[in-house]
Amino acid sequence: MAKEECIAQWNKTGDTSTLRNRRLFPTSEKTPSITLSKDKHSQTTGHLSEDDTQSSNGTSAQLPAREDVRRDPPSRVLLMLVVGLSFSTRLYKITEPPHVCWDETHFGKMGSYYINRTFFFDVHPPLGKMLIGLAGYMTGYDGTFPFIKPGDKYEHHNYWGMRGFCAMLGSCLPVFAYLIVLELSQSHTAALITATLLIFDTGCITISQYILLDPILMFFIMAAVLSMVNFNQQRYRPFTASWWLWLVLTGVNLAGALGVKFVGLFVILLVGLNTVWDLWRLLGDLSLSLVDITKHFLARVVGLILLPVFLYVTIFAIHFVVLNKSGPGDGFFSSAFQSRLIGNNLHNASMPEYLAYGSTITVKNLRIAGGYLHSHWHLYPEGVGAKQQQVTAYLHKDYNNLWLVHRQDENGSQSGTSDLVRHGDIIRLEHKETTRNLHAHLHEAPLTKKHYQVTGYGINGTGDTNDLWQVEVCGGRKGDLVKVLRSKVRFLHRATGCVLYSSGKTLPKWGWEQVEVTCSPYLKETPSSQWNIEDHINPKLPNISLSVLKPHFLEILLESHIVMIRGNSGLKPKDNEMNSKPWHWPINYQGLRFSGVNDTEYRVYLLGNPVIWWMNLASLGVYPIMVAVAAIALQRGFSLGQKRIGVINSEHSRVLMREGGLLLLGWLLHYAPFYTMGRVLYYHHYFPAMLFSSMLTGITFDILLKSTDLLLRPPYCDWLQRLGQMVLLLSVLYSFYLFHPLSYGMTGPLAHEPGSSMAGLKWMDSWEF
Repeated sequence: MAKEECIAQWNKTGDTSTLRNRRLFPTSEKTPSITLSKDKHSQTTGHLSEDDTQSSNGTSAQLPAREDVRRDPPSRVLLMLVVGLSFSTRLYKITEPPHVCWDETHFGKMGSYYINRTFFFDVHPPLGKMLIGLAGYMTGYDGTFPFIKPGDKYEHHNYWGMRGFCAMLGSCLPVFAYLIVLELSQSHTAALITATLLIFDTGCITISQYILLDPILMFFIMAAVLSMVNFNQQRYRPFTASWWLWLVLTGVNLAGALGVKFVGLFVILLVGLNTVWDLWRLLGDLSLSLVDITKHFLARVVGLILLPVFLYVTIFAIHFVVLNKSGPGDGFFSSAFQSRLIGNNLHNASMPEYLAYGSTITVKNLRIAGGYLHSHWHLYPEGVGAKQQQVTAYLHKDYNNLWLVHRQDENGSQSGTSDLVRHGDIIRLEHKETTRNLHAHLHEAPLTKKHYQVTGYGINGTGDTNDLWQVEVCGGRKGDLVKVLRSKVRFLHRATGCVLYSSGKTLPKWGWEQVEVTCSPYLKETPSSQWNIEDHINPKLPNISLSVLKPHFLEILLESHIVMIRGNSGLKPKDNEMNSKPWHWPINYQGLRFSGVNDTEYRVYLLGNPVIWWMNLASLGVYPIMVAVAAIALQRGFSLGQKRIGVINSEHSRVLMREGGLLLLGWLLHYAPFYTMGRVLYYHHYFPAMLFSSMLTGITFDILLKSTDLLLRPPYCDWLQRLGQMVLLLSVLYSFYLFHPLSYGMTGPLAHEPGSSMAGLKWMDSWEF
């Protein structure tokens, strides 16, 4: 083919300025170099590929922009159809069932806490709960419903606003996916396949219809990916208004994703890898000066690092300002943190400054989320050390946290009670409720086997020499007084030489899932072996104000993150609790019961549409094969197809490998890390990865169907392509018709019982509907 034909083709666009720098694809004499395929939605005229050497610092006036298929009339009609179907399937029956379902008991309650400004603790960042609370407040919910347990009736309480808010954000997911795939592939067919998979997936519908963090998280994840993709398309118009807009929106949505759950780190990593690749490409553009490259680098630092960090910190600043009243989360935090909460006993409090004998105290471990020294009437079970009274660390304020301080001499006899406690003194701590003494002996601890067991022993002040502890003020000298709240104190066991210790490990159900307390033979000073006196009651001593304890913002920000991370890692599977493994998720092995367990209750079951999920699984297997074939064909210069021309096939291969590879990377980043996590995992954790899998399926199946000309000649290949698209569409629609009661509610017999409306649909024994 002559170069003049290519010049003539570019003349039709009115721009020939890029020809000198453009590489031409090798083509035969019989075909033009750039032609439109029969599918006008696959047009690539005027599109600059990655192989172009034109400067990335140009402007839209200098370069022909990639044709935007979203502006075509068919695209607008399809987009409106996607929007309509997505919102209607999510908002349908949004108020049913009219009772608490699954984790609504947590996140609905947390929304109420924001409305009431009551402080609480959660293992996730606050943005999602803040938005739920705001949605409830704006729609008339007064924050008075207790959200005690699943199944509780909402009655007159206005809950639809919180559900509706989550459903609205969940409705945006198919729309975002449609736009992302359309932008990546420039194919309406691929985008429509993707949207269809997500619109009619029963799992995506169910998880979007309730007061949960998942639809909010996925909204920000998909919004971040859409912004990133649109920013990538602005690469030939740097520093224009649209370039800055998509860069800033990417940063905003990254902050939003991380502000809802730490899972948002995965999409941050995806955007980060894409940005590194983009900067590497710019570094190889010899038409750019080092000043230009520095500008690009700094712009990304501002838009993708500094802006998200600022917004993320702002979220926590709002969180701390709103939640200024004492609540159920106080005990997870340090005494200094609690002193800023209105209603907490430490807020603007006064108490005796120095610890004294005869005082009633609470003792808090300095390890973050280490808990209060606690005991109760329950005994250690048979086979767990001595069968004596349990001593634990408890994260909440409780009457069983109170201890009485008694002075003892070396022989164990009680002495006078009017003196102050000093560094080096021997004391006995008596549990106020049960009157048993804090006790340790050489039996091994329940979980930390190299440590010794700590128990409650004796009664009414009687015991033995294993009840004696020596007070040690960290950094102090003999005779130094113990300051309430401010002194770091260790308790050395006189008989064994070990030190009182909070391991941070959660006891089984026999220990009420409280934190293990041990006596450690390792005497190195660590926060786990250090304690402070928090509550101090002694009417014989004068009080002082504790207002000096209030911490700075950065201190409470750091402490809250340490508490969240430790809380997350402490979420271990409980006995007989429903959880799942990562390999279960892609095969749709087992769902989650949202509501109802028998034939008389309104049942909702979180399970993906099996046809869609198994189609996604198949595409994950087919995709690598297609990439391998396309890569070999391109490397060898083969022509893929009978009437398709080289440039179009190259475009399909580029979309498959580059854009499909981006989606595959997104799927891996949102799925593979769960194999390394020790925390309890549930089926719903897979849904962010499922979004990427569905987008990859749209691109894979679209290109696979367009490759029918490898088997048949026109028009038969076109007929086969249309037939494949119709079979795919009808399969999805019919499976949705069969399984839609999983999302919208079922009553009557269970699937395995006679007369059930779901009879015959329990395709896997592990399904429980």
